[in-house]
Amino acid sequence: MKNSIPQPAGTAPAPEWRNPASWSSARKDMTGTTLGASRLWFSVAQGIVSEVYYPRLDIPQLKDLGLIVADGQGFWQELRRLPGYTLEFVAPGIPVVTIHHRHARFDLHLRICPDPQRDVLLLDIELEGDTELRPYLLAAPRLGGDSLTNRAWADSWEGRSLLWAEQGPFGMALMCAGNDGLPGFGMRSAGSVGESDLWQDFDRHRRMTWCFADTEPGEVSLAGELPHRCTVALGLGSSKEAAATLAWSALMRGFEPAWKDQCADWENWQKNWQLPVALSALPDAAQQLLQRSASVLKIHQDHTYPGAAVASLSVPWGESSSSQGGYHLVWSRDLVETAGALLAMDKLDDARAILCYLMATQQSDGHWLQNQWLGGKPFWQGIQLDETAFPVLLAAALHARDALAQIPVHDTVRRALDFILREGPSTGQDRWEEDAGINTFTLAVAIAALVEGTAFLQGRERDCALMLADYWNARLEDWTWVEDTQLARSLGVPGYYLRSAPTDELIHDGAKLEHLLIKNRAIDPDLPAEEQLATDFLQLVRYGLRDAHDPCIAASVTAIDKLLKTDTPNGPVWHRYNGDGYGEHADGRPFDGSGHGRGWPLLTGERAHYALMAGDDVLPYINAITAMTGSGGLIPEQVWDADPIPARDLYPGQPSGSAMPLVWAHAEYIKLCLSHAQGYPVDRPVQTWLRYHGQRPAISYYLWRLQQRPRNLPAGKELRLLLHSPARVHWGHSGWQDIADVDTQDWGLAHIAILPTTQLRPGDTLEFTLYWPETGQWQGENFSLHITGDAS
Repeated sequence: MKNSIPQPAGTAPAPEWRNPASWSSARKDMTGTTLGASRLWFSVAQGIVSEVYYPRLDIPQLKDLGLIVADGQGFWQELRRLPGYTLEFVAPGIPVVTIHHRHARFDLHLRICPDPQRDVLLLDIELEGDTELRPYLLAAPRLGGDSLTNRAWADSWEGRSLLWAEQGPFGMALMCAGNDGLPGFGMRSAGSVGESDLWQDFDRHRRMTWCFADTEPGEVSLAGELPHRCTVALGLGSSKEAAATLAWSALMRGFEPAWKDQCADWENWQKNWQLPVALSALPDAAQQLLQRSASVLKIHQDHTYPGAAVASLSVPWGESSSSQGGYHLVWSRDLVETAGALLAMDKLDDARAILCYLMATQQSDGHWLQNQWLGGKPFWQGIQLDETAFPVLLAAALHARDALAQIPVHDTVRRALDFILREGPSTGQDRWEEDAGINTFTLAVAIAALVEGTAFLQGRERDCALMLADYWNARLEDWTWVEDTQLARSLGVPGYYLRSAPTDELIHDGAKLEHLLIKNRAIDPDLPAEEQLATDFLQLVRYGLRDAHDPCIAASVTAIDKLLKTDTPNGPVWHRYNGDGYGEHADGRPFDGSGHGRGWPLLTGERAHYALMAGDDVLPYINAITAMTGSGGLIPEQVWDADPIPARDLYPGQPSGSAMPLVWAHAEYIKLCLSHAQGYPVDRPVQTWLRYHGQRPAISYYLWRLQQRPRNLPAGKELRLLLHSPARVHWGHSGWQDIADVDTQDWGLAHIAILPTTQLRPGDTLEFTLYWPETGQWQGENFSLHITGDAS
């Protein structure tokens, strides 16, 4: 038969215009890689192979690799559009899968497995049913993540038919072997997406008619006719020839040995972590998700940069997104959240590798980038204070377990704490990468970092960090709590913690009435900060800064349960904050820069950790997260939380089009299950809990800084000026009476001046200015505080 097939000829026409290239659906059925030498990662979505990454997790090389079944006489069916496919896994947590596609005329069984030792993805294809039918391969290379300059060919090499593509330093080869081990491709074609690809051929002619030998640079497509039973190898290398060498050598070794090795490697890896006995009572589905979550964390770790892990092998709403980054980037927050789960699983080597990677990518001033490519190159440019604090918590957690293994973390920790001290308590962006201000989640992580970081400090440097941590903890409610607002009255609560307090709250009165931008909305609802509520304050309880039954906490929990919670058929889910726009539109259209925020299973996990501290049963939350997974058992970033829209495959409590899996959500699930077993949050910072035990600290001082200026000083309190350079404080009271000078002292992380203000009485005023000896200049500005009878 192969000799009777016309050989490819001619150059495929290119589209007259091009849309921005999109990616595959973010609703992944599975993700996979090997534990061997291979540097290839893949995902499955809509029952076919979706993005493939090589040689790093952040470099996509393929949009998708699908199949069409046709009889050459008018009937054709694209598999990704055929509903009702089923997934068959060897075992939970083993990233190999058999996909069964069933149609009235055929059954197609697709097994997917990477070669553990080669940069090759193998597909074992078996078509049963009508003998007139043939499978056809349809692949969309995106070498180097690029869609504009790929070249593609339908060719032969060393006497073997193949399809290949090349762009820059990357080459791809698709080769096929039949049951006899001989080259199996029939008709082949290289086309341009949207004009001369196989889908267009079938759409216009209802059979494969085009056999183009090559196509001009652009968004290319590869196509080939396959035998009923065959193995296809997708090889990647530094050239198309290198990729072909790897692909054919993998085919010669055979699919079955690769499948068996992959299964054995992952089974052994899973055996290295046994579920705690206390979790044996969990439902089977919850236990399986726990095993699967462990493998998700491992799969998303890179092989070139040990310790680096991406947020997800997906592009949110990928089918409508042209994003170059997607979620295959590193966020230090997500990375440390992952490390926390690995630590709880006693996978210390993985946690240490993450710490070493973070140490290598810390910026000179002490902070970490908002996100970055694996090699450390910046992507977005925001500053998020919690992303600088989280690595300190990881170092301290390893230290608390005597597991640092001589990693020299002191300089890293000190520079991070210096940055936190200089920038806090306000952050340039909250953890959702949106607004500047004083955010309870961010502040909880920063306070914990200051406390935990003292394990690596001594003397006054240590005292400085603890002084700042205590002060920020004591002033939390002053900055972020509001009472008797319109929203509070509508929810029937006395008050609540704000989503974020504007940074101006540190400088002057009335800042909580300032407008706080809600991004990702077509029209900003123009709400003042005091009318915006989020779940972020739950971190205060999780980290031991506030007790679960604290009146402010209890009122805020009531508020978020009324305003941000949605009960779905699969259980409760919470929104990030009121007015959130990061999600599908009301009619189900994908997020396109605006939309309507949906429920996050991750937040169900955070709400469950609060329930644990409050003494409630967390099993309903575990079951809810388990029920919200996709068909392959992965946890999505968001679930649909409105009436079903079948035309868009959106159903309440089931994954939306956002990222799936979200690695952070899988880490949260692991920690929730282990916290359930131990009776407290497994990622609770040890020294922070011992220092506060959920109680607001009593302090005898107020801190004044140039970017943090209390307007009032309670009578009997000491005023401490925290400055970043040596200074002389020239001060007096009540109209510059009893003028005196006080020089700052070096406390390591800052220069501190302590003013003896405890004798001042309510109604007095404190006046001062600053002289800078290093420059010989006065500040040129006078400052004042009112002495009050309380801590307002």
